[in-house]
Amino acid sequence: MNASHLSHLPHAASGSIGARALGLARAAQRGLQMLSPGVDLLIRILVASVFFQSGLTKIANWSSTVSLFENEYAVPLLSPDIAALLGTGVELFFPVLLVLGLGTRFAAAVLFVFNIVAVISYPDLGEVGLKDHQTWGLLLLVALLHGPGRLSLDHLLERRYFGAAR
Repeated sequence: MNASHLSHLPHAASGSIGARALGLARAAQRGLQMLSPGVDLLIRILVASVFFQSGLTKIANWSSTVSLFENEYAVPLLSPDIAALLGTGVELFFPVLLVLGLGTRFAAAVLFVFNIVAVISYPDLGEVGLKDHQTWGLLLLVALLHGPGRLSLDHLLERRYFGAAR
């Protein structure tokens, strides 16, 4: 079939289908962009809550926590007392920063490394525990690489002091 056989077809109809499809795609993209800040915040809250709850569990029974660091967790280079104190501090402080979106990339990086140390330090983690840590690591990578999003103190401070409006 050559082009002369198609000359009777209305060009507007084929153009309007393409234009409509493009318009729908753009509307879908705008809708997804509107959801993005909420999803960024949800990811930060979800992963932060896991670490924060772990920190609360540790301070609820400090002698049990120190005992775990003495007998279960093989944290390299640190005494069990120091490892328990630092680990609990990380789990209580950095999730708060993550939820607030303050120093988000730094907080996500600290928790990402902490997550890796937790996996290395606890040899009896098991398959389910390892999958949990992989999920948390992936969520932390989203915050680390993507940034905090618009619903964050980082975004507010950047706009106020540097005039950047992303």
